Formats: sequence, C-alpha cells, structure tokens
Amino acid sequence: MKNSAAFSKTTSPRTRKLTLIGLMTALLCILGPLTAPIPISPVPISLMNFAISLAVYLLEIKGGTICLLVYLCLGTVGLPVFSAFSGGLGKLAGPTGGYLIGFIFLALIQGLMMKIFPGKNAAAIIGMILGMAVCYLFGTVWLAFQLNTPFVSALSIGVLPYLPGDGVKIILAAFAGPKLKSALRRLHLTA
Repeated sequence: MKNSAAFSKTTSPRTRKLTLIGLMTALLCILGPLTAPIPISPVPISLMNFAISLAVYLLEIKGGTICLLVYLCLGTVGLPVFSAFSGGLGKLAGPTGGYLIGFIFLALIQGLMMKIFPGKNAAAIIGMILGMAVCYLFGTVWLAFQLNTPFVSALSIGVLPYLPGDGVKIILAAFAGPKLKSALRRLHLTA
C-alpha cells in the first residue's frame, strides 16, 4: 500500500495509465498462448476474451483497445503471444485470424457501452455479449473462407462449442472487473 501511494503521488495520471496499459498488455501476452485445443475445431479454447474484458474494465475504451492493439502488433511481428506460443503474420492469415481481429470489436463495443452507461455493470455485460457476437462473426467468416466450408459448418466448429465457456468468462469478468477497478481506485492508480 505504501509503495502504491508513493507511486501515485510521484507519477502523473498519464504515466499511471501507460503503466496499466503495459501491465494489461503483459497479461494478454501471458494468457494468449495458454490454450487448450479441442478435437473438433482448429480454434483452441483460450482466456483471451476474459483478459480483454478485464483490460476494458480497468482501462476503458481507449486504453483497453490500445492494450489489445499492442498485443496484436507484438504477435504479428513474431513474438509467441498467440495461441500455442505462436506468432507472426501467418497466424493472422490462418484459421483463427478472424477471431484475433474480432477481438478489437469486443474491446470497442464493451468500452463504448461502458462509456455510454458509466457505472452500469449490465451495460458492460451487454457490451461483452455484443462484442463477442461481432468477434464470432468475423472469426466464423474467416474460418469458413480458410477451410473452404459453408458458414454454418464454420459456426458449428468455431463458435457453438465455445458458448458455455464464454458465458462463464463473461460472468467472471463482470464480477472481477468492477472489483479490480475499485481496488485500483483505492490505491490511486486509476481514475
């Protein structure tokens, strides 16, 4: 507590925000490669949407989106931060590339809902659900193209198996996000 109070007194709000963006980007880089493959799909189970939602809770629309874009840039240039410790432009061009790009919309839509309805956790949850739907749309269209399969087939292997787990991740983010934000406010590390 003493160190965080000293940090918050000696640094500008901008420096604190950049530090949080760096920390949340690091969290994405740690959780991004940790995946569990499932036999029916080339899309692994990951905690990325959970981590992105937490980043948006803590950093809001601008900071959360910047955090995600930095993560995507790190992976695109070859750092092994994407699923299964992979990286490079080829990963974005592969079967899961649409989902990676779709994560941008998750951050933007959740952040926008939180900006329009500040302090309303229901708005954040609706933003996560809508953002995931758009992410799924991008991912499914790209997966169908990559596998040369109909959209419905891509939907059945790229979305349907993940819905229950993503529902749980949304609930966890909706519970943990406000608590983490409140803790950071008490430490004077965020607005």
